Amino acid sequence: MLKRAAFFLILIISSFITRAQTADEVYNKYLDFNLARFGGESEKALSLGEEILPNVDKLNDKSRISFYYSIGNLYENDSQSVKAIEYYEKVAAAVPDYYVAQRALGYLYNKQADEIKQKTVTDTASLQQYQDAIKKALPHLEKAQACDPDDDTLELIKTLYTNINDKQGLDTLNTRLKILSKNCVDLLEEK
Repeated sequence: MLKRAAFFLILIISSFITRAQTADEVYNKYLDFNLARFGGESEKALSLGEEILPNVDKLNDKSRISFYYSIGNLYENDSQSVKAIEYYEKVAAAVPDYYVAQRALGYLYNKQADEIKQKTVTDTASLQQYQDAIKKALPHLEKAQACDPDDDTLELIKTLYTNINDKQGLDTLNTRLKILSKNCVDLLEEK
């Protein structure tokens, strides 16, 4: 009986070991992911990315952040906004001055606000959801605007403040943009 239990324990442990990917295997898959992405093979890249996700902790920190941005971008381009936001948020938390992820988040949250608005905001609850989505979008849009000024983004920011009747936010926008323009990051480091 004891020999049988030991045999099954060894069998179970060995099956976990063979299934678990090593850091080198994950990194090699990450390289394949990037090749597919840069080669315009979005579906293949997305499939490889989803295979990497369970073992993403085996990538070094900088590669992991770059991976999160890349898979977020693939999800965004595949019209999977909720998943895109999840990974862009990880990038923004790790590298808050990386304005490219901030811009993506700002526009995705604004898209959510627009979807709420299109459902006709008449009751208090949906109005609150609309305002909450705008309040999520604004800090991201402001960081993007501060680091990479764009007339369309600036106009959107002003419109959003007007839509939620935040005159103080609108009046102090230029001061915030000046502060936010410091320490902008436009490229993620890989190594």
